[in-house]
Amino acid sequence: MNEIISYRVLLSVMLMANYLNALTPELTSVSELDIDRYVGKWHEIARLPMKHQDGCMSSQAEYSKDKNGYIQVVNSCTLKDGSRKEARGIARIEDKKTNSKLKVNFVPACLRWIGIGWADYWVIELDSNYQFAVVSEPKRKFLWILSRTPQMEKSTYESIIGRLKSNGFDLSQLIVSGIES
Repeated sequence: MNEIISYRVLLSVMLMANYLNALTPELTSVSELDIDRYVGKWHEIARLPMKHQDGCMSSQAEYSKDKNGYIQVVNSCTLKDGSRKEARGIARIEDKKTNSKLKVNFVPACLRWIGIGWADYWVIELDSNYQFAVVSEPKRKFLWILSRTPQMEKSTYESIIGRLKSNGFDLSQLIVSGIES
């Protein structure tokens, strides 16, 4: 009898998960990304927790194109004690039609040939003047709100947050570091 109840509970949970999944809109990237305008320095305004960013109080990302068609990525952050840490990687464009779906890799260059370490990097929102961007991946596990300046106007931030919520993002653990009062 307990086995029948366990199976029914499991089946109910699975059906509920499928139902909730169906309600979440499919994540899309922006329709066009001009890589030449996107490269440069970006400041992190907010993010979902990431293990490699534990202890980071503020973060920046610097993107530059290289001669081999890759985008060089340098992520840096200031830790609570004032010291800085840095991670270097590369990105490649996966969707040549829009340029807004990329893969990033921070595995040491000598190991990249194995094909490990590539992660989705989708630009899902972009200001028309390239002053802010929102980056995530299809499962919505990762999220960064980026700005060309260290601080973002509160009204702009709140507008972005509203769109993210309506797009199925759970923002309950969002870490915010750069909002103007």
